[in-house]
Amino acid sequence: MTYRPLGRTELTVSTICLGTMTYGEQNTEADAFAQMDYALEHGVNFFDTAELYAIPPKAETQGRTETYIGNWFKARGTRHKIILASKVAGRDRGGMTWLRKDGSSPEVNKAQMSEALEGSLRRLQTDCIDLYQIHWPDRPMPWGSNPTAFKAKAYEGSENSMLEALETLQSFVKQGKIRFIGLSNESSWGTMRFLQLAEQQGLPRVETVQNAYNLLNRTYETGLAEISMRENVGLLAFSPLAQGYLTGKYLNGARPAGARSTLFNRGQRYETPNAGPAIHAYVDLAHELGWKPEELALSFV
Repeated sequence: MTYRPLGRTELTVSTICLGTMTYGEQNTEADAFAQMDYALEHGVNFFDTAELYAIPPKAETQGRTETYIGNWFKARGTRHKIILASKVAGRDRGGMTWLRKDGSSPEVNKAQMSEALEGSLRRLQTDCIDLYQIHWPDRPMPWGSNPTAFKAKAYEGSENSMLEALETLQSFVKQGKIRFIGLSNESSWGTMRFLQLAEQQGLPRVETVQNAYNLLNRTYETGLAEISMRENVGLLAFSPLAQGYLTGKYLNGARPAGARSTLFNRGQRYETPNAGPAIHAYVDLAHELGWKPEELALSFV
């Protein structure tokens, strides 16, 4: 395992981070324990989760992923060995009123962020989260927040101030409940605005951005890559296998038993007219080179 610095923090994390969003939906607690044991044994010291998980989001499974991780920490005594990342949900556009105790629609404001953090700390059975991220923006944005074209209608609607979010995160740092902050599904403008506000107001600096990055989605390269390089804001690349599509297992409409798109039918972003031919060509190339498609895709990232 290789290790790299996390943003400008003093933390050093494994190049591979264990994503956990299937825990409590596709994976049982026993499955989760086995995966976390295996990851730690192989040098992975970085786990990522969120208050929203398991995925797909629903009231019955919300928070279950963090609960499994917390139970593993308690059973194994391993909290001190893991750099732990979690997330607070962004502004809801789809009726997730079950996420907050009072039935409010989720927003990134002080009251809701405080409720979210306390819930995560309780489920994770820890007194501090190392990297606390805003899961997606509070302001109106296309999902993923890094589109290839700006369409004004997608940006219409209400929002809370980024300053309030940063001031709230600063209070969490001062209380010792989080160490560092990050963003997720964020745009170039949003990232730079958070950095500008932090510098102007003496607030915590964004250390990371967790966005999709894979051979089918390289939008990070158009603007955010320069920010990562010049501002030393680390990329936490999620979905390196494009939800499994780059393995080739869904080619020609195949739906293997137990696979994510078979179970949940949520892979439309990788089922566009151009995606199928691109995946075919990629899988053929991998085989021609003597690589498994998933190995080559991970190596690219």
